[in-house]
Amino acid sequence: MSAAPETAEKAPIVLTKKTIVLIFSALMAAMFLATLDQTIVSTAMPTIVGELDGVEHQAWLVTIYLLAMTIVMPLYGKFGDMWGRKVIFLIAIAIFVVGSFGSGMSQNFWELIAWRGFQGLGGGGLMILSQAIIADIIPASERGKYMGPLGGLFAISSVLGPVLGGFFTQHMDWRWCFWVNVPIGIIAFFIALFALKLPSHKSEKKVDVLGIIFMMAATSQLILVTSWGGHDYDWNSPTIISLIIGTVVSALLFVYVESKVSNPIIPITLFKNRTFVLSTVIGLLLGLGMFSAMAFLPTFMQMASGTDVTGSGLLMLPMMAGVMLTSIVSGFIVSKTGKYKIYPLFGTLIAGLALAWMTTMTADTSMVLIGCMIFTMGFGLGLVMQIIVLVIQNSVAPEMVGTATSTNNYFREIGASVGTALFGSIFTSRLADKVGDAMSQAPGGAAAAGGTSTDSLTPESVSSLPGPIHDLVVNAYADALAPSFWYMVPVFLVAFVLACFLPQLKLSDVAGMVARGEAVYGDDMGGPSRGVVNPSPDSAPADGHSPQRLSTVSVEVEPGGQVEPGDHAVAQHRPELGTDPQKAEYRLR
Repeated sequence: MSAAPETAEKAPIVLTKKTIVLIFSALMAAMFLATLDQTIVSTAMPTIVGELDGVEHQAWLVTIYLLAMTIVMPLYGKFGDMWGRKVIFLIAIAIFVVGSFGSGMSQNFWELIAWRGFQGLGGGGLMILSQAIIADIIPASERGKYMGPLGGLFAISSVLGPVLGGFFTQHMDWRWCFWVNVPIGIIAFFIALFALKLPSHKSEKKVDVLGIIFMMAATSQLILVTSWGGHDYDWNSPTIISLIIGTVVSALLFVYVESKVSNPIIPITLFKNRTFVLSTVIGLLLGLGMFSAMAFLPTFMQMASGTDVTGSGLLMLPMMAGVMLTSIVSGFIVSKTGKYKIYPLFGTLIAGLALAWMTTMTADTSMVLIGCMIFTMGFGLGLVMQIIVLVIQNSVAPEMVGTATSTNNYFREIGASVGTALFGSIFTSRLADKVGDAMSQAPGGAAAAGGTSTDSLTPESVSSLPGPIHDLVVNAYADALAPSFWYMVPVFLVAFVLACFLPQLKLSDVAGMVARGEAVYGDDMGGPSRGVVNPSPDSAPADGHSPQRLSTVSVEVEPGGQVEPGDHAVAQHRPELGTDPQKAEYRLR
């Protein structure tokens, strides 16, 4: 009951260009950490799993990080909406730094997996809260200019990760793949501590504990099914069947709980919003196809093409160039024109065609041709990744931006986790068969290879094999990995079809904090806050409220002016009305 007067007493935060630049800098540092760690182990993975005897379980090194991120994403989004994002953001950075240090100190494979999981618990918060905070301070109509550089940052870290991972593994120690995050994380923590000027909230709503439990149970079991099925256990084994049943039951219970509680982690009403549903499914399919390809490409470079560890990372540079080019350019064009639909269409189609092209790779394929394939893949991905987030945020009410952003990312990471686990299972199963055949065909059999097994293969051990056996093992890697990409091509084609039905909505010109009455624009940002008068029904979330909740506000029209749905207005706050945008005077702009 004290919440209303408390809101009225609090002075709104003034958003100036300097404030936005400072906040955006802190978010860039945090996003760099989170995205770097998704790829830094890719080039080091063959060496890590070979040294720790975990080749057959190598997919877990990527999967556990993605799984941990996935589970906590909806929590960070929801709790940020409830209590404010700054403190939770700082906690996420701290968890990430501790997890990075522990990963570097690990002495066996499963200890490393445990620390990687802990690290992912922080990484999930860095990604979600960064995207939500951007929506808080920057209007959707201008957000493309900021989303573009974030896409570019993702591309840089995605490529810099494998390069750094290769450099550390080849010239220092693979443990530095994790320790490098510690100083960067500490710097990011203090930047965020002083630069993030964000409001805090006091929410008396109950936390959806049951929803959290069932969501974690369903997600974890789903990943175990895709990781173990057909590899560690037969698909018809009691273990896999039990996990499948557990996944379905947990998911059904989660949906039931979310439909009944007053403050759900993932509101079921979101799924009545057509724009949200289509964008979320596209994001899921994008994660499924993208991360599986990126996680195992450096392995192909090292094992099949004979590239050294650092070189395999550098060969990912064309993907960075493709993503940076299209994400930045498309972001600026969307901000200028307000039109976004064409980019997911072309992006999914181009990425799917690039993946089909990559199935033709062999041990003899030139590095130039592989670079062209990877550039094309990045070119397509850059047209989709950040645009989808922008579309999601534009389709919901400002007070639900964090929840909607995290839900979208949750399903994208579900796709990434399932895709990486499933692709890893397919790849390692094929690899074991191909290497086994190669060893049996070798002169003198497996004994001639010194008893080498797939569990202890590293790039170094492969390069030291006798000539005929080396060629057989290298070809086995090529034959196991490249054709596996065919499984991911239909994923992008389905995403393309869904993108055809994506509505083209008007982009809001009001930042989330301004729409919620928590901030106003400074003089260098145009003075008073801005809103949208009577937005179109398609842009409203399922709970019936408009994105800025201004559909019932009386608008004072200048002489000769006319009010049309979607027209923009300027809010002129009077001190006696507090900071509630519902109680502001609006003039047609």
